[in-house]
Amino acid sequence: MRPRLDESLTMLAKGYAWLPDRRRRTGRDTVRTRLMLRPALGLEGPAAARFVYDESNVRRGGALPKPVLSTLFGHGAVHTLDGEAHRVRKAMFVDLLTDPERVWQLVGRVTAAWDVAVPRWARQDRVVLFDEVARVLTRGVCDWAAVPVSDDGLPALARDLTTLVDGFATGAPRHWRARRVRQRREAWLSGIVEEVRAGTRAVPAGSVLAVVARHRDSHGELLEPRVAAVEVLNVVRPTVAITWFVAYAAHALHRWPGHRARLRAGDRPFAVAFAHEVRRFYPFAPFIGGRSPREVAWDGERVPAGSMVLLDLWGQCHDANLFPEPFAFRPERFLDATGDVRPIDPWELVPQGAGDPRTGHRCPGEDVVVAVLAALSIRLARLEYTVPEQDLSISLRRIPARPASGVVLTGVRLPDRTG
Repeated sequence: MRPRLDESLTMLAKGYAWLPDRRRRTGRDTVRTRLMLRPALGLEGPAAARFVYDESNVRRGGALPKPVLSTLFGHGAVHTLDGEAHRVRKAMFVDLLTDPERVWQLVGRVTAAWDVAVPRWARQDRVVLFDEVARVLTRGVCDWAAVPVSDDGLPALARDLTTLVDGFATGAPRHWRARRVRQRREAWLSGIVEEVRAGTRAVPAGSVLAVVARHRDSHGELLEPRVAAVEVLNVVRPTVAITWFVAYAAHALHRWPGHRARLRAGDRPFAVAFAHEVRRFYPFAPFIGGRSPREVAWDGERVPAGSMVLLDLWGQCHDANLFPEPFAFRPERFLDATGDVRPIDPWELVPQGAGDPRTGHRCPGEDVVVAVLAALSIRLARLEYTVPEQDLSISLRRIPARPASGVVLTGVRLPDRTG
């Protein structure tokens, strides 16, 4: 039966709970709905994830709403491509973001920026962790990517990069601020790309800026400067988005302080497991999706050509069949009996999408997120501070969600040692 009402406003009102609530009411993992005046199918589960990531069933090209492209991803981004064009562009990101040596170089840049920032925090009466971590991550990723930013310009750039993430799923002023930021920052980076190509700006070989500026598409052509700027932002902006996860990590350590000891001791497998559990437990992306290029069938439901197909990321990360006691925060669920990180099925844990980032649309920066978050969680656990009375609530109606206060810290004291 075709739903008669468009649920776009309901989705915005309920946020992360929208698809899980729809599925709970029907008692099924697959639900029909309408979104943005189109028929839509909401799915959940590893098999559903495989269905959604099969390009013969669902394609991303032309499916992302313009408000998301105008804020989060940028027009012409890799996220909008399919087929050979997507594979060639995606290979560039995979090379940049999954090579272990490159990842650890980025972790080193970020942790160095954290260690520089902490003494300043210790001199302040109060610190809003969300804002400060955004600056740490901006400094680290820009130094690593060869994106030029002065110390004076750092706070504004960090604020702009978090604004791009904060404004993609709302019609409120946050969204229009994000649109203005994207236009300004794309113009700024377009000029830098042109300088690199002209030889008037020297950048390290193999750096993000150098690689993207000289990348050729599936037709052998250089990217248009604005599109190259979009893709540089699509490395820098998601790295700064780890700010959300670090704020969540602080929230978790405040609610469940028993995890602090193993992190302080530098138990790195536990730190990785802690990072995975933060990503699973806390809300980040509500769902991903695309459009069906042809009529297909799934779970007894007909999917007309052109329909939207949505994979419920938040719901799947809280599926009791996949993660027992899903609303308990238990990093140990990602460790094996020996204390090492257990193998994780890429179709089960899907906070940033599903599948193989080398061949599909899954975020290729997931290794970066886990490595950076694990390293900063150790440093955060070793930091001495007080969490004063504040609003630490996390509304599932707000996309992207975040602790309301940004996690205010007082009495920050330098740690005895760093890792």
